[in-house]
Amino acid sequence: MTSAITRAQPALDFIPPRYSPWFRRIMQPLMPAWTAWQTDIVEVEARNVETLAQLYQEFNLGRTRLLLAFRHPSAVDPYVLSHLIWRDLPRVAREQQLNIGTAHSHFLYDRGIPLWAGSYFGEVFSRLGGIPIQRGKLDLLALKTARKLFCEGELPLAAAPEGGNNGHNEIVSPLEPGIAQLAFWCAEDLATQGRDEAVVVLPIGIQYRYVTPPWKQLAELMNQLEADCGIGYPSTENLRGLRQQFEKSWLVCEESVREGLGVEQIDLYSRLYRLAEHLLTLMEGYYADFYSVSFEEPDGSLGPNSQLSERLNALMDKALQVAESYFGLRSKGSVIDRCRKLEQAGWNRIFREDTLSLSAVELGLADRVAEEADLRMWHMRLIESFVAVTGRYVKDHPSVDRFAETVLLLRDMVAKLKGESPRRSRLGLQKAIVTVGRPLDAGARLGDYRKKRRGAIAQFTADLQSEMASLILTE
Repeated sequence: MTSAITRAQPALDFIPPRYSPWFRRIMQPLMPAWTAWQTDIVEVEARNVETLAQLYQEFNLGRTRLLLAFRHPSAVDPYVLSHLIWRDLPRVAREQQLNIGTAHSHFLYDRGIPLWAGSYFGEVFSRLGGIPIQRGKLDLLALKTARKLFCEGELPLAAAPEGGNNGHNEIVSPLEPGIAQLAFWCAEDLATQGRDEAVVVLPIGIQYRYVTPPWKQLAELMNQLEADCGIGYPSTENLRGLRQQFEKSWLVCEESVREGLGVEQIDLYSRLYRLAEHLLTLMEGYYADFYSVSFEEPDGSLGPNSQLSERLNALMDKALQVAESYFGLRSKGSVIDRCRKLEQAGWNRIFREDTLSLSAVELGLADRVAEEADLRMWHMRLIESFVAVTGRYVKDHPSVDRFAETVLLLRDMVAKLKGESPRRSRLGLQKAIVTVGRPLDAGARLGDYRKKRRGAIAQFTADLQSEMASLILTE
């Protein structure tokens, strides 16, 4: 079962970065074994590391301030980044005869990680130079710390512009503007101090590929999900109908791709659509019956996948409205923005400054408020995993990797509906591909920023989004 919060707790403290070189030196040789234990990654292929090494040398020589903006498709991305920075970067630097200084970086991380992963992560991240940030509010202390380290720190800074992992190898979620803002702040601070270092943001792409297509494991997982949802394995007649629907309208792709799919794979794709439609119908009924929510009929002129996407977007909107109504929040902004605001609203009722000054009765009431807030945040937790789901992701490119990502998202959803914590599914061994992109110079845009700040931040963010999308490799 997921661990429910039933008591009010002291306010979340800021965990200051206390970078320790000796702690990093201890962690570095342990990471390969830790990665093998915690993940299914057996190989990391790093591309264009020469650019990263050159920028580290420029940083070491005092010519550049550097921010590494990395894609965040999975919770295991930090293991891959540690391989890139602690192993591939020094190796390439030696080959290129570059003096890069310390192969490490400060990094921003979600303050919620020590809450669900274990409090010891806060100490580990602190010793490695991590900066915790509360994503749903203007975390001034975290931003001030990151700004100072970006401008004056002895190490580069790393952050995920997407804010959180989206579970998709080949979709970049809308980027948050914080990376652009940090870059312009750094450029401003350098100009104020009369320093002439360049301010560079370096996009880094991360993707995963299964070493062997895990069709058998996916079939077993589909069997379990169908059983959990009470629909069971489709009958021969139903499967034939699903297969015909798949052939006629669901999958529209190149003939060469279709020919590469066997009957078993086509059946799995058909069953995936059936499972997704069943879960959507189930959740629409849940919110309609118990939260007085109404749903419009999808546009009949749309194809099956477009209808599925339309229904999913409507479900996400209504589910977030249920939580927003309780917390008194306006339904404004993107799904990601709304999830962040809901998380912070819940935290404000759970982690309080006044717990030590409350009477026993007041503390009892505070506990009820905290418990209710945690329950209401469940709606947001259910939705936040689906912010990047389009309804066409598998259809547009029916690879085993995309299929597996979608099935794993549904697995997480089913686990949450059952009141369980999603467990790691060992579908198969994976290869990680890390691609270093083209550096973006924020300092060169400082004039635009001074003229029109919002416009400059929006343009830089859009350019970063485009560059990160260009790093996605498709088979």
